[in-house]
Amino acid sequence: MDIALYVLAALLIVGGLAGSVLPALPGIPMIFGGIWLVAAVDHYQHLGWWWLLLIGALGSLGVVVDFIAGTLGARRVGASKLALWGASLGTLIGMFLGVPGLLFGPFLGALAGELASGTSVLRSAHVGVGTWLGLLFGTLIKLVLSFVMVGLFGLAMLFG
Repeated sequence: MDIALYVLAALLIVGGLAGSVLPALPGIPMIFGGIWLVAAVDHYQHLGWWWLLLIGALGSLGVVVDFIAGTLGARRVGASKLALWGASLGTLIGMFLGVPGLLFGPFLGALAGELASGTSVLRSAHVGVGTWLGLLFGTLIKLVLSFVMVGLFGLAMLFG
């Protein structure tokens, strides 16, 4: 039974790494779930609570950055308050619409918000692109944090 649980944990971790780039999978929660499963099967001998808390804190940071990255990208290019609200709302709604919603939701939300604030279409498109760049940067940070989580897990298993 332990072997099956270790295989499941490995699949969760590998799938989570893929999910760090693919918006359809909850990458960081999958990685943390796999790490926690290994720790539980190992009876927390190599990977204790402090390691899990540290890895979980990094994972939480990654989830937060992933959620607010589009909004921060819009803010960076000087978006209006309506565009920031639009980017946040587009991100939230996009989460329920699969990959297209996750890719286009923040952009369309920022675009609509900026248009509603009375700016030109060109300026609104600029804000939408800034939102996309924020999402790209957020994905990069999420990917780095995912690899750091896996690296800390490896260190704990080797030296813990």
